[in-house]
Amino acid sequence: MWELQILQKPIQTQLPMNQIDMQLHATTANFVGNILYIKLSDDREISVLIDSVPWLDWLRKATPEQRANWSIEPGGFALYWEDLDDGIEVCHLLGMQPLI
Repeated sequence: MWELQILQKPIQTQLPMNQIDMQLHATTANFVGNILYIKLSDDREISVLIDSVPWLDWLRKATPEQRANWSIEPGGFALYWEDLDDGIEVCHLLGMQPLI
């Protein structure tokens, strides 16, 4: 089973989940081993163990050099790896676990 961790301060809002997703965007990302850390625009950081998420198999198989070559899509809605021709939308990561 996969696990998503949301670190730091929680969102204090009454907005529906889809509106929260639209307001948040990625500001930076990095890997430590097979854990992907993504800093969000509200100063929280989410972490994803990519070994345990089946739909991230393409990223698990990537070399460290390929993983390091990412960019943030305009507006910060997604991370994109040009060498791998694939990416991850922030809303999909946030949808893996409710925000607290």
